[in-house]
Amino acid sequence: MAEPVENNAEERSGFPAAFAVGIVIMLVLAGGLVLLSRITRPHLHGAGQKPPFGPAEQAYAPQIHFQPGEMSQSSNLLNQEFTYVAGTVTNVGSRTLRALNVNFEFHDPFNQVVLRDAQILIDPAGKPLGPGQSRTFQVTLGAHLPSEWNRAYPLIRITGMVLE
Repeated sequence: MAEPVENNAEERSGFPAAFAVGIVIMLVLAGGLVLLSRITRPHLHGAGQKPPFGPAEQAYAPQIHFQPGEMSQSSNLLNQEFTYVAGTVTNVGSRTLRALNVNFEFHDPFNQVVLRDAQILIDPAGKPLGPGQSRTFQVTLGAHLPSEWNRAYPLIRITGMVLE
């Protein structure tokens, strides 16, 4: 009878060590995810600053044209819905566009804004948009579109830009 008690004691002594190793592995994975999310987060102009939208940028804004593209909705295995908005941005002005932030505004049948989603269309760390150039974009909206939405392509409003 003494032998089964010793085997049981040996099995019990291994459990806390395995549990501790499991916790360490989970902490390392969680730290890796936090680091990865910081690396892949979109970078704004400067250190966490939004691009300016002062008088010079507001005067240039009419030179930026948006052509609507397609919109689609999808869901993943967790039943989370995503909306994809595609289109084309064109710089018809004479200056190079280094960064461009916009708001996508979705309206209801009474033309009231039911959702406003901020997006970066031209990342300051990426390739600039020169004079006369066009570029297609596709953004993913993580927010669920309200049922009041009128099913029209969203209005795109410029909220910041960096010009050369």
